[in-house]
Amino acid sequence: MSELTPADLAILLVEPSTTQQKIIINLLNSENVTHIKIADSVESAIASIKLSAPDLVASAMHFTDGTALDLVKSLKNDPMTEDVPFMLVSSEHRKEQLEEFRQSGVVAILPKPFTHDHLAKAIHSTLDLLSESELDLESFDVHEIRVLVVDDSKMARNFVSRVLRSLGIERITEATDGSEAIEIIKENTFDLVVTDYNMPEVNGKELTEYIRNKSEQSHIPVLMVSSESNEAHLSNIEQSGVNAMCDKPFETENVKRILYNLFEGES
Repeated sequence: MSELTPADLAILLVEPSTTQQKIIINLLNSENVTHIKIADSVESAIASIKLSAPDLVASAMHFTDGTALDLVKSLKNDPMTEDVPFMLVSSEHRKEQLEEFRQSGVVAILPKPFTHDHLAKAIHSTLDLLSESELDLESFDVHEIRVLVVDDSKMARNFVSRVLRSLGIERITEATDGSEAIEIIKENTFDLVVTDYNMPEVNGKELTEYIRNKSEQSHIPVLMVSSESNEAHLSNIEQSGVNAMCDKPFETENVKRILYNLFEGES
């Protein structure tokens, strides 16, 4: 199978403003993306996707019949469309307003207006996800690596698992929060734990501390996934014993590099 390029992508642009449609289409064309369909509402976007699923949905935030979050939830809760990559394009900068999108497993959140660099990064994140570039390890058979994915968001778990599968990792167990993960770890052996930070009952930091101090598998590499940006808070998380940290959105190429470093011991 030949490597996918931006010219291979079919994109659904969901944008109510005709002016913004033209601006974004021109930017997409500048990245060699030419297969573009348009929808101007949540309802028309869902109808278009059900008729022919695109490789990527690029959506504004607000519409007359709902929001981008309504569209994301509709896609992610339907088995026929849950794997369609989603990119938010918004002028919204408030963390609390964007958190649900990060938790839902979007491939990118682009500011409005965005730059060529922003768009190129998002396009290549989509290509990485669709291309299924297997992680090439010398010390491990990637198909035998056992991973526990921990997140209280089903959509986030699904997306993280999909990224891992695109890298060739097939033996994936999921836990809905840290407390369930602890019970699973007591009965099963893993080569890697990928955990969200913000979870009820037992968060990612507390789960990591359990693994390091109370588990019989204290050596398991832990990759923490977090949208947290506070430096002091991040330092506190790192002190719990995590091996690596990764931002949300969970980008395939970044994850691939982190996992290679974890399993091959590279700096």
